[in-house]
Amino acid sequence: MKVWGLTGSIGMGKSTAARSFRQLGIPVFDADLAVHRLQAPGGRAVAPIGRAFPGTVTNGVLSREALRNAVLGKPAELKRLERIVHPLVRREQERFLARARGRGESLVVLDIPLLFETRRDLREFDAILVVSAPAAVQRARVLGRGGMTEERLAAIRARQMPDAEKRRRADVVIRTGLSRRHAQAAVKRLVGEHRDA
Repeated sequence: MKVWGLTGSIGMGKSTAARSFRQLGIPVFDADLAVHRLQAPGGRAVAPIGRAFPGTVTNGVLSREALRNAVLGKPAELKRLERIVHPLVRREQERFLARARGRGESLVVLDIPLLFETRRDLREFDAILVVSAPAAVQRARVLGRGGMTEERLAAIRARQMPDAEKRRRADVVIRTGLSRRHAQAAVKRLVGEHRDA
């Protein structure tokens, strides 16, 4: 089974690329979605986060805003959060891969926003796919989201590897700045090449 890693900085169009893979019948593991499930009421990350960051959990419900305030711009606190969440996400990923192997899938995609930043062993992947768009397009997309500010965008960018470096490390760059249709065609071409191989 081939395992492709899909990554890219905020606002680069990774969700659109992941959706395109799913529409073509390729199973996609969404690391962000796994984090949301783990932090939802009853999720396995809620209690340890509450212990590590007092005031972020009330009656078993995690306040994402309180947690964001507890770690944003604080590298040591962010590392502490990552030590709680990342191993749990890895377990979810391993279960996803085991199920895919059991079904006899020939290809899966692991959608991991901070693939490079978390120093993953790249030997886990048969190929690394990076989504990329011009900085102006990225900025417009992100600032168009509810609740996003220039300050939050700057803080997020500060912890993400520069787009140029991600593109340099990629096996394949999916350009999403032209149009959604152009990006979808690129994904379709990649899947077609895999299926023809």
